[in-house]
Order: sequence, then C-alpha cells, then structure tokens
Amino acid sequence: MAYQMYLDGVLLPVTPSKVKLKIRGQNKTMTLISGEEIALLKAPGLTEVTFDLLLPQSRYPFSASSKSASYYLSLLERLKTERRSFQWVLSRERPNGERLLHTNMTVSLEEYELTDDASEGFDLTVSVKLRQYRPFGTKTVTLQTDTGGTVSASVEEPARETSGAPSARTYTVKTGDCLWNIAKSLLGSGSRYTEIYELNRDKITNPNLIYPGQVLTLPS
Repeated sequence: MAYQMYLDGVLLPVTPSKVKLKIRGQNKTMTLISGEEIALLKAPGLTEVTFDLLLPQSRYPFSASSKSASYYLSLLERLKTERRSFQWVLSRERPNGERLLHTNMTVSLEEYELTDDASEGFDLTVSVKLRQYRPFGTKTVTLQTDTGGTVSASVEEPARETSGAPSARTYTVKTGDCLWNIAKSLLGSGSRYTEIYELNRDKITNPNLIYPGQVLTLPS
C-alpha cells in the first residue's frame, strides 16, 4: 500500500503511522435577555495537523530516502524561520493504484519537538504541528458621487501575497518526455518520478500518460 507524505515538496523518509487532523469550530453560544440560549454559526476555524515523524539514523529497507536526519531537521528549521506557508501532501492508495486518500493543504509550521531517546536506538523522533494557512488582505472601497447626487462604490482587491506563497520549481512537458526521464534529468534519479506524480495529481491521472504543454510542479 503506497502511503507517502511531503513537506514543501520533500518526501519524508518514513510516513507517520498516525496523522491527526483537528477541524476547529468557531461557533458561539449567547444567552438572550429571556434566558434562552442561541447559537451563532461561524465559518470553520483553521485545521490543525499533528503527527510524530521518525528520522532514521541508519539505513532501513522501509525508508524512502537515504538522506540523513540532519537534512530533515534543517528543512523543519528553514520552514519555521522563513515564516512562510508551504504545501503539505498526504497520499494513500491501494496496491492496484486505487486512491484511498489524497490531501494537499497549504499550511504553516507552528511548532516541532525533537526527541532523542538513547533507549530506542540512534533514530530521532520529531513531533510536528502544522496549521492550515489562508491568505488574507484588506480591500479598499472608494465612494464617488456624481453630479446628480448618486453615490457609487468601487472595490480594489488587495495585492496578491507573494512572500508567504509556496515556492516551487516547475517544468513544462515536451514531446517524448516521461516522468522517469524528467525525474532522472532534474532530480538526479528516475525513481523519484513518484514524487512528481504525487505533487501533480490534479493534472496527472496516470503517471504513464503526460502530454506536451503540461506544467508540472517539481519537488525540492
């Protein structure tokens, strides 16, 4: 069963066995003068994601990467100190390719806690907390009055946020391309084609079928 997780386009070495998503509510309860309670229904709050991440310090057959634990610790530190949003991707499918779960959410790294327990060997465990990120801005409303006294309003949309947007490399598919060759040329290993596929599920329904002109997002 394929079960993979990405942070900012980076495939994690061992996908956590358990991931918790907390869908926060913001509904309020108020009491009227009569003593009757009423509910004020509000938009859902930001989703929180928590999981424990294993960072191997030894080579294991179940590890999806040979990169050191320090590589992933540096990634977490960068995501925290750069104060920007990024993509969190969780994908799970059956051996026959049937998709069971695919989540692609823009998040921020809220906190992480490192545990180095010598009694458990050399591996490290990191408890990670992510929070859903929603871009925001302030609209400007301009009121104008014509000679007849009629008032009209125009709304200026906020400037599109760029500093907090997820950064990503892209590649435009050319005639004769396949995911394996793209991964080998740009990522150094053809076997990383699955990473490209997972990041582009909205564009690719079959990893063996890509078409010239498609713009693919590449992992870091």
